[in-house]
Amino acid sequence: MNLEEAVVGVFNPLRRDDPYPSYAALRAAGPFVPGPMGITLVPGYAECDAILQNPQWSHAEESELLHPDSDVELPGSFLWMEPPDHTRLRGLVSKAFTARTIEGTRSRAVELVDSLVDKALAAGEVNLVDALAYPVPLTLVCELLGVPAADHELIREISGAIARGLDPDALLSQEEKDARTEAVHRFTEYFGALTARRRTEPRDDLVSALAQVHASGDRLTDTELIGTLLILVVAGHETTVNLIANGVLALLRNPSVFAELRANPELAASAADEFLRYDAPVHLTTRTARAEITVSGRTFQPGEAVLLLFGSANRDPRAFAHPDRLVLDRYGVGERVNRHLSFGLGLHYCLGAPLARLEMEVVLRALATRTTSVELLSEPPYLPNLVVRGMSELKVRLS
Repeated sequence: MNLEEAVVGVFNPLRRDDPYPSYAALRAAGPFVPGPMGITLVPGYAECDAILQNPQWSHAEESELLHPDSDVELPGSFLWMEPPDHTRLRGLVSKAFTARTIEGTRSRAVELVDSLVDKALAAGEVNLVDALAYPVPLTLVCELLGVPAADHELIREISGAIARGLDPDALLSQEEKDARTEAVHRFTEYFGALTARRRTEPRDDLVSALAQVHASGDRLTDTELIGTLLILVVAGHETTVNLIANGVLALLRNPSVFAELRANPELAASAADEFLRYDAPVHLTTRTARAEITVSGRTFQPGEAVLLLFGSANRDPRAFAHPDRLVLDRYGVGERVNRHLSFGLGLHYCLGAPLARLEMEVVLRALATRTTSVELLSEPPYLPNLVVRGMSELKVRLS
């Protein structure tokens, strides 16, 4: 594969099922590769790691880089901010979105996954995306937020249109851009009303906690709260849907690894990170230089932008031994191995990482202990999404 074919392969929706040969070709071409829209592609682990951890690289310009013609405020909140605004908002959100809050969902996650596995086993043949991968993170994040069960499918519909709209505008049809605009307006309307109710009648849920949170007299404004909720909803379940589906597919394509998990279900906790590395649910992000910065011998000027390819960096053989091999205990206790980049690094490290790990662990344990066979019935079709990459269905037979 030549370099031009590799660059095209990264952005071609027909290659979503397997972008990894394109990534390998990019890495072989060097640490930096000219990309579309005047943005430099960064396929290697060392360079991605260095850029993510350097606060002189800004995330705030992503919307204008990827969505220059958008007529709607895209999901951003503190995700697309830099200090001091990022520090303030993330600090306020962290007061409500605590590790104890997340760990408190474990028993509910086990109950939910068990009930969904029961239904899948009774059906025999299912689309595992709809039967398990979607309802687990969607239900848990909606319950954390306080969204009534009757509205969960509405949130899935809205979130799906926004997730598709995270891709560069150049890759979207006008219909998809219009759907994104409508979805953001519907989200704002729905959660604006819910937030207003929780400000006056708080309950034991995350919307109420965020609406009430204060620090040194500071609080989230309504606009900041809606933007934060949008990120929590979209990042809180769309990415984990893909993590679960991608992980199950990887097990089905590696039966000896599935057998290892069945024999050692306790591997589920550390294995969650290996699935995040092996087939990342989020494949790229952007950064823009705020000063003159040199990385791996190349000097970037202020305003120059890069596209960090997480999916490629996580398979870089210079960072990981046997990177194309699924190794369940790669991140086991006492193992010294590079961190995967699927949650990012530095200031913008994913706030929901503990929740995603917990959900994946519970699903892996259930499949390891409650099934004797999971058979792939057909090769899965993939969504066209580039940023949040995943399949539209995963047809399996369980027993």
